[in-house]
Amino acid sequence: MARIDAGFPADCGWGMGTSPAGGLKPLSTGVHRSGSTGRVRVVTSHVSPDYRFSVAPMMDWTDRHCRVFHRKLSRKARLWSEMVTADAVIHGDRARLIGFSDVEHPVVLQLGGNEPDKMAEAARIAEAMGYDEVNINCGCPSDRVQSGAFGACLMREPATVAACVRAMAGAVSIPVTVKCRVAVDDDPPRETLFGFVEAVAAAGCTVFTVHARKAWLSGLSPKQNREIPPLDYDLVAEVKAAYPALKFVLNGGITGLDQCMAHLQVFDGVMLGRAAYQTPSLLGAVDHTLFDPALPVITPAEAVLAYRPYVADQLASGLRLASMTRHMLGLFRDRPGARRWRRILSEEGHRPGAGLDVLDAALEAVVTDVPA
Repeated sequence: MARIDAGFPADCGWGMGTSPAGGLKPLSTGVHRSGSTGRVRVVTSHVSPDYRFSVAPMMDWTDRHCRVFHRKLSRKARLWSEMVTADAVIHGDRARLIGFSDVEHPVVLQLGGNEPDKMAEAARIAEAMGYDEVNINCGCPSDRVQSGAFGACLMREPATVAACVRAMAGAVSIPVTVKCRVAVDDDPPRETLFGFVEAVAAAGCTVFTVHARKAWLSGLSPKQNREIPPLDYDLVAEVKAAYPALKFVLNGGITGLDQCMAHLQVFDGVMLGRAAYQTPSLLGAVDHTLFDPALPVITPAEAVLAYRPYVADQLASGLRLASMTRHMLGLFRDRPGARRWRRILSEEGHRPGAGLDVLDAALEAVVTDVPA
């Protein structure tokens, strides 16, 4: 397999060596470093991961500031990083590339790569930093990912993915999972997906997030690959039925919580991408709707106020306001005042020295029900 450039950008258990890659010890204790401070901390967990709802990894979008904002809307959602190559994790600026705040948990680091030793080393680093899970990207179809011979290309290399899973699972006690498509190009979807799951599960992976579309490695842009290939939920349901011991999370074309509830009758979880990012207010109802009706629905105004102290801390450290507020532009989408909200944040937030007064002005312009 081709080697991966260490400078490639992030765009696009039962004990060591014997743990099922998607499982956890009934009681596991590990030494971790805080994703934000590097301080060592001991984590003890006996709770199996809940895959019911996840926010997808999205290039240039799901950075650490986005994830903190999303966590203010949902305590239960599983949050994912952007994809980062194993080489970048090993050799790059870890604080910048994969640093995170403790409030983000549960949080998943998605890795790109095809070399088992490097993927295992990157997984060790992720576990030491405190990530709750590492995931192998087998679904991204971009040219730059293809040039590294990983992403969706790996749908044709199940033995390579299995080797990576085996090496990673032997190196860490956190879950090692896989995100994939149903097939690539003209490959037959049913044979491809069943064969891929069979081989990778045999290596110990027990959790698969499946984007229920083919990936076309030429002729379609990454954006078109998210929209043009037809969805095949029935095929993913077939695989789920054939492998009842495995967990399957459905991704692709899901835009609302009503759809989520329907899919959860079949699948172990659902994953939303652009719908969650572009209309983040829907995340405010995730905990109440999908997890526990006793949990509150978080309003957009409540989320802004909850996020405000984080914004203040980051501003004090020298971060630009727009680096955080860019993830909030769609928060009041389809609500009165949404245009004023976007305009103030877009126009004022990029100015040098922009501070909390801009966020406060935007909120005041759009809502009158701000909690006292």
